Amino acid sequence: MESTFLARPLAPPLRVSAAFPRASSRPTRVAVVTAAAPERKTPGAVASTTNYVVPLDAAPSGITRPLVEILRDLNKRVPDTIVRPPSRRASASDPVIPWYHANRMLSFYAPGWCGEVRDVIYTDKGKVTVVYRVTVRGTDGEVHREAAGTASLSDARFDDPVAAAEEAAFCKACARFGFGLYLYHEDEAP
Repeated sequence: MESTFLARPLAPPLRVSAAFPRASSRPTRVAVVTAAAPERKTPGAVASTTNYVVPLDAAPSGITRPLVEILRDLNKRVPDTIVRPPSRRASASDPVIPWYHANRMLSFYAPGWCGEVRDVIYTDKGKVTVVYRVTVRGTDGEVHREAAGTASLSDARFDDPVAAAEEAAFCKACARFGFGLYLYHEDEAP
C-alpha cells in the first residue's frame, strides 16, 4: 500500500515568465521566477489559529525525526488548557483529552502519523466497541498502537455512539504512545 502525505504549501504558487527581450544576438533562454503577492482577506474572514495549543502554522510537514524523539515528545506533559476536568466527563471511560486536541498534537509531534478503524463490534447487550490503530512514522521506521473504546447504543448523551466509541479508542491509542497517559493514572498514589 502506497502512502501519501498531505502538505500545506508555505508560500503561494510561483509563476514562471520567459518572455524577455534578448540583450544579445545570441539566442538565450531566460526564465524568471516571481512570487505572487499573498491574497488580502478582510479581517475576521479567517479563523485565528493562535488560540490552539499547536498553531496550524507551526506544524512541520513530512517525516523528519527518529521515533525515539517523537515518542519522547509524546510523553511530555499535556497543557492543562486542553484537559477535560472530571466535572465535564460524564463517566470515567470518557476521554480525558478531546480527540481534536489529540489529533492536533499528534500532527505536531509526529507528522505523517495515520489512524484507522480496525473493527466495529456490536453486542447483544446494546453496546458498540470500536478498535482503532494509530501508526506513528519516523525516519527509522514505524510503530503502531491499538485500543478499544465502547459506548452504549441507548445512551442519550451520544448523537452517534459509534463516533463516541471511536473517539475513546483513538484517545486511548494515543495514550498508549504516552500522550497524556499520566492523566489516566492521576488519582493513583505513586
